[in-house]
Amino acid sequence: MNEFKDIINDLESIENDLSIPKNARLKIRKTIEILSTNEKNINLTIDRSLEELNEIADDANIPQYTKMQIWNIVSQLESR
Repeated sequence: MNEFKDIINDLESIENDLSIPKNARLKIRKTIEILSTNEKNINLTIDRSLEELNEIADDANIPQYTKMQIWNIVSQLESR
């Protein structure tokens, strides 16, 4: 069972939002793939995911409400 299931579900709902630019949706897909792997080093998985999510949150083309969702996910990952 993947311990990031709730985060992955949140990311999938963002990915399905068509108001999000395609490049950001691709980064979200990549983040989902990173979190879905069974990497033994959980810190590496979290760091790689945070890197992708921070790039998305810094994108000026992302709607503010989506940035808030991303920041919430970042907060969840940082607390692990």
